[in-house]
Amino acid sequence: KNYLGSAVVVLLLTLLMHTEGVKKYKTGDQVILYVNKVGPYHNPQETYHYYTLPVCRPKEVRHKSLSLGEVLDGDRMAESLYDIRFRENVERQTLCQLALSEAEVEELREAIEELYYFEFVLDDIPIWGFVGYMEESGFLPHSHKVGLWTHLDFNIEYNGDAVIFANVSVKDVKPVPLDGGAGAFPVAGATGGLTVTHTYSVRWFESPLPHERRAERLRDYSFFPKTLEIHWLSIINSLVLVVLLLGFVIIILMRVLKNDFARYNVEEDGTCDDLDQADNGWKIIHTDVFRFPPYKSLLCAVLGVGAQFLTLATGIIIMALLGMFNVHRHGAINSAAIALYALTSCVSGYCSCRFYTQIQGKRWVWNIILTSSLFSAPLFLTWSVVNSVHWWSGSTQALPATTVLLLLAVWALVGFPLAVIGGIVGKNGAESFQAPCRTRNIARQIPPQPWYKHTAVHMAIGGFLPFSAISVELYYIFATVWGRESYTLYGILLCVFAILLSVGACISVALTYFLLSGEDYRWWWRSVLSTASTGLFIFIYSVFYYRNRSSMSGIVQSVEFFGYSLLTALVFSFMLGTVSFWASLTFIRYIYRSIKMD
Repeated sequence: KNYLGSAVVVLLLTLLMHTEGVKKYKTGDQVILYVNKVGPYHNPQETYHYYTLPVCRPKEVRHKSLSLGEVLDGDRMAESLYDIRFRENVERQTLCQLALSEAEVEELREAIEELYYFEFVLDDIPIWGFVGYMEESGFLPHSHKVGLWTHLDFNIEYNGDAVIFANVSVKDVKPVPLDGGAGAFPVAGATGGLTVTHTYSVRWFESPLPHERRAERLRDYSFFPKTLEIHWLSIINSLVLVVLLLGFVIIILMRVLKNDFARYNVEEDGTCDDLDQADNGWKIIHTDVFRFPPYKSLLCAVLGVGAQFLTLATGIIIMALLGMFNVHRHGAINSAAIALYALTSCVSGYCSCRFYTQIQGKRWVWNIILTSSLFSAPLFLTWSVVNSVHWWSGSTQALPATTVLLLLAVWALVGFPLAVIGGIVGKNGAESFQAPCRTRNIARQIPPQPWYKHTAVHMAIGGFLPFSAISVELYYIFATVWGRESYTLYGILLCVFAILLSVGACISVALTYFLLSGEDYRWWWRSVLSTASTGLFIFIYSVFYYRNRSSMSGIVQSVEFFGYSLLTALVFSFMLGTVSFWASLTFIRYIYRSIKMD
C-alpha cells in the first residue's frame, strides 16, 4: 500500500510540475532562450532536435529538465548561445560564424525546401520561425530560390519585472542563398561549401497586459493559421440534430409504446411465464429478452473501459475549463491524460466486474485481466510501431528509455492495481440482476428478419447519426491535434460531448425498440455495436482529413497519424457503446415493467 500511495503521489507531482509562479527579473538579468525542435511545417508530429541541423551550438549542450508531458510532446529543450538580458536591447550581435561543408549546405537546402520551422522557448513562451526562405515562380523560365535566414530579430514584451510575450522576425533581413547564388539573393560563399555569420538583435517593448493574462497574447499571435470562426455553426447543427432525435424518440416512440401498452394490457390475466400465442411484437419475447448474452466477459470489459474513458474525457474537459492547460504549460494535457488514465482504472475494474457478477459470470479474475488489457494492449502495440519509426528517423517524438520505464511503472504500480481493487469492490458489492421477467430455460426461435433490421444496417444508422452531430467540431479537433490550431473553446467542446452522448443514447433506444418489435431478443451486443460503429466513421473521416484537409506526408507522419487515429476511433467506440448499452437496458426494463405481468 505504501508503494502504491507513493506512486500516486509521484504521478500527481509529475502532473503539477508546471504550476510554478511568475518568473521575476531585474534589469540586466539573463533570460535563458532554449532551442527546442525543428520539423516540416505540414508534419506536426515529425520533429527533430534543433541541433541536428548545422547551426550555432555551444561546445557543451545542456538540456533543460522536462516534465513527462513535455517529453511526450516531443520537446527536447537545450540552452542556446543567445545572450538575452532583461530590458536590454541588442543590435546586430554576432552569434557565431560557421563554415558549412557541401553536405551541410545540402542538408539545410533540403530542410528549407520541406518548409522546416524551428521552435524556441523563452520563459515558457514558444517562439516559432522558419529556418529559411523558398520561392518558386514561373513556368518558362522556371526559378527556384532557396535562402537561409542568418539573422533573427527577437521582439520581447514585458510588464514590470515579468516577460509577457516574445516572437522572432526576419522582416528587414535578406536570406543567404543556398542555390549556388542564382536568383535575386546576393552571392555569399564559394562553390560547394559556404561560410555564414549568424547574428541576432533583441528589442524590448513595454506591454500593458498583466502576467496572469499573457496567455491571451499568445493566442492572438498568428504564426499558425486561425480558423475557429464557425464554431457556433457546429453547435447549432448539432443542437438541431439532437432536438430532432429527441422529438423522434420522445414523441413518436412513446406514442407507439402507448399503443403497445394499451394493446398488451387489455386482457392480461396470466403470469410472466404464460405465453399467449395471440401476442406478437416485443411482449412475446418477455421470457427471453433478459437471457444473458454470449461472451459475457468481453461485453463487461467493453462496458468497463467505456466507463473509464467517459470519466477520463469528462475530467480532461473540466480541467481545461478550469484553466489547467494554459498555453504556456508545455505538455500539461499529456501529463493529465496519463495521470487520469491510471487513476480511473479503478472505474473500469469496478464497472466491469460488478456487471459481470450480476450476469452470473464466474471467471472474475480473467475478467479483470481482460478489462485491464482491452485498451492498454492495442495502445502498447500501436505505440511500439510508431515509436520504432520515430526512433529509426531520429525524431524527438521517440521516447527515451527512462520515459518508457516510467510509463510502464505507472501502469504496473498504479493503473493495474487500481483496476484489481475496483474489480474486487465491484464483485463484492454487486447485487442480483434486476429483471422484471423470468427467463425460460429453452430459448425461443427468432423469426427471419427483414434486411433493414440486420446488424450492418443498424450499425450504419447508429454510427452515422452521432458522427454527423460532431463532424464539424471534429475538424477543429483534428486541426488542433494534427495541425497548427490552438484549441481554447472547451465550453463548446463540453456541449458537443454531451450532444454526442445524447444522440448515441437516443438512437440506441430507437434501434433497440425496432429490434424487439421484430421478436429478436439479441439486443445485448446489438445495442453496443449500433453506436460503437461511430468509431469506424471517425476513422474514415481521418482518412479523408489526411488526404483532403491536410498537407501531411512521409512515413513518419503517416504511421503516427493512422496509428493514433485507430486508437481514437477505438476510444469513441468504447464510450458510445457503453452509453448506448445502458440506455437500451434502462429502456427495456422500463417497458417490461409497464405491462401487466405477474
